[in-house]
Amino acid sequence: QVRLVESGGGLVQAGGSLRLSCLASRTITSVFTSNDMGWYRQAPGKQRELVAIIETGGRIRYSDSVSGRFTISKDNSKKKVFLQMNSLKPEDTAVYYCNWGTSWGEGLLVTVSS
Repeated sequence: QVRLVESGGGLVQAGGSLRLSCLASRTITSVFTSNDMGWYRQAPGKQRELVAIIETGGRIRYSDSVSGRFTISKDNSKKKVFLQMNSLKPEDTAVYYCNWGTSWGEGLLVTVSS
């Protein structure tokens, strides 16, 4: 089974930036590119929600709350997906999860202080 290893979370002040990374291990590139790859988040007391996704055909979608501030990208040769988060707001505070097919990462805590 594909294992997703995330890195890059932490504490940042409002207006700052963070870059999240997710490595898909235990797979090969041709398998890695066969599924959508995305980032989700779950804030305290709320349901998990989609943040950004790259579909297999290359289409990229963002939630309205992050559009224009966050950028998702991936490197197929390295089997990695990234989430560049700029102009962070306190309401972006959440645990962020990488997703590939039915596989999920363990989650990264991102805390944005006001």
